[in-house]
Amino acid sequence: MISVPVAVIKSTPVASFIILVLIWIPSRNLSVFIAFLMAFPVIYTNILQGLTEMDGKMLQMAQVFKIPFKRKLRFIYVPEVIPYYRAAANLSNGLSFKAGIAAEIIGLPRGSIGERLYEAKIYLNTPELFAWTIVIIVLSIVFNRAFSAVINLLMNKLEGR
Repeated sequence: MISVPVAVIKSTPVASFIILVLIWIPSRNLSVFIAFLMAFPVIYTNILQGLTEMDGKMLQMAQVFKIPFKRKLRFIYVPEVIPYYRAAANLSNGLSFKAGIAAEIIGLPRGSIGERLYEAKIYLNTPELFAWTIVIIVLSIVFNRAFSAVINLLMNKLEGR
């Protein structure tokens, strides 16, 4: 049921989504929504792949021993899906950040990096354009590393390490 909307999201250009969503959502909230929208298919697809690649014998064993769902979730499902989620999170971080900046450039919320980048482009201010691009790259790297560290910490707790 959800595969058709995910396929539509994956195949629609980011700029089209930004313009369409801008009709319903104010520009100050646009980048967050677009970032989520771009990350969702990646995370969904990877988690689905992790669930389909699960060891069937483990699930049969859990069924034979009548292991409650909470314990199955914690000790079978989560450990099997964690590598797929980590890969999805790392991949979708950069994609979401770029899509969020693109949404800011099109939506032009006041005081945003996208607005500053757009103004530098309009006024042909090349040094400022490069400076904002470097800021975006550095912020993306810092955000990606911080998010990965938080994900690794949470996943290690779930795995019981």
